[in-house]
Amino acid sequence: MRRAVFITGTGTDIGKTYVTGLIVKKLRDAGLDAGYYKAALSGAEPDENGVLQPGDALHVNETAGIGDTIDELVSYIYREAVSPHLAARINNNQIDFDKVEHDFKAACDRHEYITMEGSGGIICPLRWDSERHVILDDLVKRLGLSVLIVADAGLGTINNAVLTVEHLRSREIPIRGFILNHFHPGDVMEEDNLHMIEEMTGVPVIACVKPNDKELDIDASHLAALYD
Repeated sequence: MRRAVFITGTGTDIGKTYVTGLIVKKLRDAGLDAGYYKAALSGAEPDENGVLQPGDALHVNETAGIGDTIDELVSYIYREAVSPHLAARINNNQIDFDKVEHDFKAACDRHEYITMEGSGGIICPLRWDSERHVILDDLVKRLGLSVLIVADAGLGTINNAVLTVEHLRSREIPIRGFILNHFHPGDVMEEDNLHMIEEMTGVPVIACVKPNDKELDIDASHLAALYD
């Protein structure tokens, strides 16, 4: 039976992929059949043969030792480091959400636990043209997923975290918890940020990731229970 969760961030470049790698690794190290999927990836670099390499997906694949192929990990790969809707427009290669749903279900057939990573924040546009307006939360709802939110532990995170939760709740998307990245135990501001996020949203911080952590500090069974 499929068990999956969607990873979103409170913004871009907060280490969502790094944390996702630790999540999948934690499950696999516990003996669970965990995999990864991403609908669209921007900012890919070509290899020596000119083939675009989806760095985020490859990082998770290697970190967690999944062993899937690029085609199995990501549906759409773009070179331009811009929002997927713009990269798709530049390349005249719009995202087909039937294909995304098919590829997601195929990933679920390969693995018992699927961690699906988003692009940027939850309001990131995936397609925006004369035919369709689709943002990331539309895809989350289409696939029937719950969400784990990765947030930076530093200055400004309270605002970003609360706004992300409010938007998800307005779309009636279940939230499983926060993971704080770049966390420094004992830092007065970061410890208060953790407290205030929980107080203001009612959503638990399930784990904190320190710089260069190689393991996620959460029991694997607790983590697995967040997937549905």
